[in-house]
Parts: sequence; C-alpha cells; structure tokens
Amino acid sequence: MNTVIYVKANREIKENAQKLAKELGLSLSDIINSSLRNFIRTREVYFSHIPRMTPELEELLDRVEGDLKKRRNLSPRFKTAKQAVDYLDNI
Repeated sequence: MNTVIYVKANREIKENAQKLAKELGLSLSDIINSSLRNFIRTREVYFSHIPRMTPELEELLDRVEGDLKKRRNLSPRFKTAKQAVDYLDNI
C-alpha cells in the first residue's frame, strides 16, 4: 500500500532533482523511495560530494581482485573479433 509524505523543499531544489531524476529515467518518488530503503537497510545517512561504494560493491570487488591475483575467471586475449566469438560459442 502506498502512502503520501508531505515534505517542504525549496522549489529550485525540487525542480533540479526532478530534472535529474527524469534524465536517469526515474521519478522523484523513485529517488526518495530508494533513499528511504537505503536508510532502512544501512541505518545511516551519508552526505558527500565524493562517491562512496556500498558494502556489497566492496565485497564484490574484493572477490574480483582475488580472482585476478589467482588468475581465475579470466578470458584469454583475442586478436580478432572472430576469436572472441568462437571462444564465447565454446563456453
């Protein structure tokens, strides 16, 4: 069930946020709901101009770095597109 939340916001901020959300193919409601879900999941609010990785992304990157060090889950280098397609057809 959906509910309505009334929030006072500066008109310019709201319009800029709506414009950016639209450029991303989202509504402002989508952005706010996503922010609230993240707040519930992490129990934290973070404000920064510097991007920050989520714990899930950090864990995934750790696994990828481990695979790189162990030379696992890597495809060979290809000199032609045909070699790449042949390789993909055979896995």
